[in-house]
Amino acid sequence: MRFTICLTAALAFCAASTPVAAKPAHFQLMSTSWSYVDHGTKVRQSVDAKGNYIENAVSGKHVDHGTAVMKGNKACFTSAMTSDGEMCWTTRPVAIGHSMHTVSDKGDKLTVTRVAYKPLSMPK
Repeated sequence: MRFTICLTAALAFCAASTPVAAKPAHFQLMSTSWSYVDHGTKVRQSVDAKGNYIENAVSGKHVDHGTAVMKGNKACFTSAMTSDGEMCWTTRPVAIGHSMHTVSDKGDKLTVTRVAYKPLSMPK
């Protein structure tokens, strides 16, 4: 009987100290930078506070630029350089220095690493 009372008290204590529902962190796209390898090219991408993105190869060559928005839990990019239209990718919160696997609406897969935010400009 004493064991049952102690066990019940311990469980009640644990339940009281455990959060009821931990709300997942919200994915933030604006003012972020990312690095990844796309078709053998090391790329760095930055999205500014207004939702404009620039993608440059680490070698310095300009790869792409356009606009980015969040739609639900997906990051959606519209290139100003192609007529491909909007391309959306799965997301999850990622700390600087950590990576995530992402999948596009077309089934393309990519591993991206979040890096410290650094605004990019298009090479001249």
